[in-house]
Amino acid sequence: MTTHQNAPLTPHPSRRLGATGPSVFPLGLGCMGMSALYGEADRSESIATIHAALDAGVTLLDTGDFYGMGHNELLINEALRTAPAAAREQALTSVKFGALRTVEGGFAGYDGRPDAVRNFLAYSLQRLGRDHVDVYRIARVDPDVPIEETVGAIAEAVQAGHVRHIGLSEVGAETLRRAAAVAPISDLQIEYSLISRGIEEEILPTARELGIGVTAYGVLSRGLISGHFGRDRALAPGDFRGMSPRFQGDNLDRNLDLVDALRKVADSKGVSVAQIAIAWVLARGEDIVPLVGARRRDRLDEALGALDVELTAADLTAIEEAVPAGAAAGDRYPEAQMAHLDSEH
Repeated sequence: MTTHQNAPLTPHPSRRLGATGPSVFPLGLGCMGMSALYGEADRSESIATIHAALDAGVTLLDTGDFYGMGHNELLINEALRTAPAAAREQALTSVKFGALRTVEGGFAGYDGRPDAVRNFLAYSLQRLGRDHVDVYRIARVDPDVPIEETVGAIAEAVQAGHVRHIGLSEVGAETLRRAAAVAPISDLQIEYSLISRGIEEEILPTARELGIGVTAYGVLSRGLISGHFGRDRALAPGDFRGMSPRFQGDNLDRNLDLVDALRKVADSKGVSVAQIAIAWVLARGEDIVPLVGARRRDRLDEALGALDVELTAADLTAIEEAVPAGAAAGDRYPEAQMAHLDSEH
């Protein structure tokens, strides 16, 4: 398995988030799991992981203001405050907003009104301890507010210097076009992996036509295709995967059969399953930046190793024979959450 422990990271060309966005390290760090949805996380290990990512050259830190109801932004604040000045200065924050929460931790819809955009942003800047957010995006389209109004409010924040770039999350091709007609869009954050390839038909071509980059989350499908998730694994209370269709019953068995097939390809190259899955996403285009949700330094180290995995045409064929497009069993979210995805309509 390719790792980088106790060794300098091989330099890798940066990737740009679309025609108008910033240049970033080719992998971003998704910080959600350090605060929410996957059970308890170790705060000190989370901060050490962010520090290790910055030390390795990672620049993009992705979060949401509703991850742990602000906990994740405060965690990033602490990690950046305690990082070396050079690492702190290179860090870019990508923030999702708009999700409404309950005291019990439930979700209560989305708010994309301009006044709400300004309110959410003010709180995020305070929690992050920064005077701007590098990329700001609504987490899901508010069905009661035209996307033009939401994007227009973010564009005003760009003019005021509180936001550097406008992003989008989980939107379909039509919404992408409408948003881009209002203001420059740097990137679309959307799920993309070997077993979540829905964007390839219409959304990805539209993004490329418009000069919009992609930050791909779920590249390991929440650990499902990481090579570390076993059939008998017990999930902690509150772990999102306990409700995710792809982790249920026969669906889980069928999906782990795909992982077993992928493992044979990974073994033939002397790399891990996670590394070949991340490398596949990296190979889909220079305009795609995978977000890895590592909560620990060893998982981060493994993910970074994907940058040194070179996939030949024969490798890509073998990977897609092991995990054909559309082969995944079950939706990527429970039915109620799928209804909130503009990208699925």
